[in-house]
Amino acid sequence: MELKLKKQNGEAAGVVEVSAKAYDEPFRETLIHQAVTAYMAGGRAGTKSQKTRSEVSGGGKKPWRQKGTGNARAGTSRSPIWRGGGVTFAGKPRNHAQKLNRKMYRTAMRSIVSELVRQDRLTAVETFEVDSPKTKQLKQRLEVFGLSNVLIVTEQPDQNLYFAARNMPGVGVIAAEKIDPVSLVSAEHVLITAEALRRVEGWLS
Repeated sequence: MELKLKKQNGEAAGVVEVSAKAYDEPFRETLIHQAVTAYMAGGRAGTKSQKTRSEVSGGGKKPWRQKGTGNARAGTSRSPIWRGGGVTFAGKPRNHAQKLNRKMYRTAMRSIVSELVRQDRLTAVETFEVDSPKTKQLKQRLEVFGLSNVLIVTEQPDQNLYFAARNMPGVGVIAAEKIDPVSLVSAEHVLITAEALRRVEGWLS
């Protein structure tokens, strides 16, 4: 299949041939949801840790005798109902990762990219770069395409682009090899270079 290709100044530069397998996948909503959920779950730290009654220090001695004090019975000062005591249902470190095999993940990614193409939310450009890490210059480059909320996908990490975009709300820069379902789904528009387009195609085909 063919995708329209543009120059950095917004002019038409012909078309680029891409694989229909990578860029013409049917929309699979359930699978996309699974991929997004699994990706977000995998990013959770899961480092919450609290101490149970048996793990807090102290509390070995009975605070007072069983009867005759007027106080409620107490066997330890580290009871969950006491200040400084253990937590009844203590949170512990856990792994939140969800299993999603590689074939399903790639199919979901193909479906997302293909839907971007069908909705005309993916623009392919020959090259896209800025001469210096200046936000003003990047803003001018994007105004040529009429874009504000956009994910820029390049063939390799571009430091100038990254620094120019980090102060612009709604604008992100990512290398082709690091694209993920959350970034693609969240972006209103995707601007991708021709070389990055081929790299993504090679990975998804």
